[in-house]
Amino acid sequence: MDRKVAKELLHVRDWLDRAQVVVGRGHEAYSTDELLQESGDSLMMKLGEAAGRLATAGVEPPPGVGWTDAIANRNWLIHQYDEIDRALTWVTLTRDLASWRVALTQMFSEAQASLSPPDANDDKR
Repeated sequence: MDRKVAKELLHVRDWLDRAQVVVGRGHEAYSTDELLQESGDSLMMKLGEAAGRLATAGVEPPPGVGWTDAIANRNWLIHQYDEIDRALTWVTLTRDLASWRVALTQMFSEAQASLSPPDANDDKR
């Protein structure tokens, strides 16, 4: 796996993990805490940017993951920030990104393996 692609996938993994932390605070906390909402927005923007980079690199997403959806969501959040619907962003965080985490698990493992240093015992074989 290309090093830049692997690094981008691991960024995606980490941002999806952080999105789970936001969701873990619960809907009421998200609905009333502007900083939590901004955190969710920031994560979705970063995911959209990463999706664009992965799409440009020719990385095919697994079923259930739409690079174009993430890119469109990023653009909406950046350009229509004054029209953000918190009910929709909550759905994205709780449903869409949670399913992404599951669907991308294999790619995350492959990315991690491709960046790991070779095992010292491999040279002795």
